[in-house]
Amino acid sequence: MPRLVRLYIQQTLIGFAVSGAFVVALLWFNVANLWHLISTSDMGWIAVAMLWFANGIVFAGVQFAMTIMRMAEDDTPAGGKREQNLVPEMSPISVPAEGPKNLLKRRIE
Repeated sequence: MPRLVRLYIQQTLIGFAVSGAFVVALLWFNVANLWHLISTSDMGWIAVAMLWFANGIVFAGVQFAMTIMRMAEDDTPAGGKREQNLVPEMSPISVPAEGPKNLLKRRIE
């Protein structure tokens, strides 16, 4: 199996495990009265499964993205002097404005 596919599966499993811990914490601390809603409903297990699956997709994506971004190589120079003046110095110039001088008088008339 290619290394990238193995990495993706591994990070997805970690993301779904984190999602399971998150859902357990939501129910344990009874956030938004979820434990009562789920425990008193005959279809509460579907709500828990949907909550775990939806959060699992999000956490797996974030987990994989973080892993891939941490693999980036640092392309900054290791030492030496960096260029100081990358932006040229700007100075204002005057631009003459030409047009009708009595524009306000023409509109009033």
